[in-house]
Amino acid sequence: MKLDAYDSHELAQLKGDFAKEYADLKAKGLKLDLTRGKPSAAQLDFATPLLGLPAPDYKTDGGEDTRNYGNLKGIAEIRELWAGLLGLPVDNVIAGDASSLNIQFDLISWAMQFGTADSERPWNQEPVLKWLCPVPGYDRHFSITEHFGFEMIPVPLNEDGPDMDMVERLVAADPQIKGMWNVPVFSNPTGVTYSEEVCRRLVEMPTAAPDFRIVWDNAYMVHTLTDEFPVNHPVVEWAAEAGNANRVWEFASTSKITFAGAGVAFFASSEANIADYVSHASIRGIGPNKVNQLAHLKFFGDADGVRAQMLRHKESLAPKFDRVLELLEKRLGEYGVAEWTTPKGGYFISLDVVDGTARRVIELAKEAGIALTGSGSSFPLKDDPNDRNIRLAPSLPPIEELEAAMDGVATCVLLAAAEQFSAR
Repeated sequence: MKLDAYDSHELAQLKGDFAKEYADLKAKGLKLDLTRGKPSAAQLDFATPLLGLPAPDYKTDGGEDTRNYGNLKGIAEIRELWAGLLGLPVDNVIAGDASSLNIQFDLISWAMQFGTADSERPWNQEPVLKWLCPVPGYDRHFSITEHFGFEMIPVPLNEDGPDMDMVERLVAADPQIKGMWNVPVFSNPTGVTYSEEVCRRLVEMPTAAPDFRIVWDNAYMVHTLTDEFPVNHPVVEWAAEAGNANRVWEFASTSKITFAGAGVAFFASSEANIADYVSHASIRGIGPNKVNQLAHLKFFGDADGVRAQMLRHKESLAPKFDRVLELLEKRLGEYGVAEWTTPKGGYFISLDVVDGTARRVIELAKEAGIALTGSGSSFPLKDDPNDRNIRLAPSLPPIEELEAAMDGVATCVLLAAAEQFSAR
């Protein structure tokens, strides 16, 4: 029976039962962490052979000595490999250092100071700056636009991508809306993958700002939890065909494919945007870590090598996701106090609890030694208007610890819901 259908006497009894379960949970003295989507030690071990590469030969097939300065666009061979995965020509892709988030920060920072290839003036000279934020979304994205003082406008994220009727209406009317965050494949945290229709509408829609930019953070483009790999729509090419060649800034990386802190990042865009990027990057530095790029090239070999690596990750991750989903259903399903996503890829499960209780659930979990991502993290300024969303990250702990953590989280969800309903 749904928890909100119990009468006051039955609810009081259940609340007492949940409180006792919670006391037992606290007595265990747990110290568990589900805060961030980090690869486990076992996943990181998959890339151990990288540590011996690219020795003994540090030259590319084209004869470039990767140990030296230069080549801001990265070595051609790793760019060709990733361009193939993205479905783009190699001239539209450059390779950088470890994190694509760094490149995203740079591009917005440089747009603030210098403008973009389509800007009438630097963004910091605009009277107001606004940015669209599909929600629930990636907290580090929101932190960047918060850092630069953008007014962030939440947009609901549906099963096929953002609410496009709302997006199209907003960008057509307001020239101060300069861009939009997107995680188009296995979105963080819901696992949603954008449909072709949504992708085409995004690159084709009229915008009042001539320098409107779509940040296309394709972080999970090959991160499947099944034996099937997702389709990566060539939005850079589609934007050019629609007459909006410079609209898309696309990103990818090997951060959760090899070593999270020592991978290769990729930036895909129009030739004009890449030239603009290089004009600033050439002042900032003398070139990326090409030794690491060559090591990754030798480690993967080709696109099939990347997919083979991701199937290893799937074998490690899928049982954890399956177990979390089983525990959520077993502990919470009958009471109707939560809903959750069932992703086919990526690193997260999005859990919606009873409205007004997410903060309380996270607080209870913390007191019991279970660290969850902070309340509201999937929303701009950490403001979840319904106080219901919690991002779960099953990847890091061993499955035994994960089971203990999720069983504990379920107890916290039930107690918080019972408290809420009792208060009513």
